[in-house]
Amino acid sequence: GWCERTGSQIMATFLLDFRIVMFDIHHNFIAKVSLEKVFHAFCTPQGLDLWWTLQSAGKPEIGNIYTFFFGPEYDWRAEVIHVVPVNELTWKMVKTMGDWKNTSVGFELVEKEGNIHVHFFHLGWGEATEHLGITTYCWGQLLHGLKMYVEDDIVIPHAQRN
Repeated sequence: GWCERTGSQIMATFLLDFRIVMFDIHHNFIAKVSLEKVFHAFCTPQGLDLWWTLQSAGKPEIGNIYTFFFGPEYDWRAEVIHVVPVNELTWKMVKTMGDWKNTSVGFELVEKEGNIHVHFFHLGWGEATEHLGITTYCWGQLLHGLKMYVEDDIVIPHAQRN
């Protein structure tokens, strides 16, 4: 509600006054498919493996641990910390490479005039590092692959995704 949002805004201002700054990635795009198809692509192993991971496991339920496997050196885990079925999901990255650890990755889906407006985010980077810039670019490429998959059933092979 209004009070919760106002409280969050005050807290963000308070934290900024003390120079505690986090860096975030945001991507927004429109998908011309059903809400369920986009949610499925983001939240099911079958969907994730077609645009992001090599192999994944998990369910969109609070506290559930997802496995995001990209190869032997990149076998990550993330905990579902927020979910609104068919509309929103946020993972807290708990086992990853260094600067991804404890960041939050997620999305919000809103249906407007027959289109799905996708807001993707990767929040809580401690520093504006070179890797933050690389990750921002990679997310853009991967999300383009997600859009191609949900709209046109085009799947980019995992080895060609980055």
